[in-house]
Amino acid sequence: MKKEIFIGFLVALVATSFGCFLFIEFFSPLDFYESLERIKEGNLEGKVLVLGAIANFFVFFVFLKKKQIYRARGVLMETFLIAFIVLLLTLFKS
Repeated sequence: MKKEIFIGFLVALVATSFGCFLFIEFFSPLDFYESLERIKEGNLEGKVLVLGAIANFFVFFVFLKKKQIYRARGVLMETFLIAFIVLLLTLFKS
């Protein structure tokens, strides 16, 4: 059971990272590293993380469709972790 939750957590972490990468690549006119610098300068890390975490919806519903409940639970845990990180970024950047 713990292994399945951990697998779901890791898959969600990869999905979030991939979602952030896709967002930066497709919606920024700059190259990837310049975009990262602009994101840091503008304190937009939280917003990019939230947009990247949208990919977790797809992973979550795939796991539910396949009846892999514990993996879906891991995805949900990672999504809550991202939400907590965004909350901390928002509180301490202001």
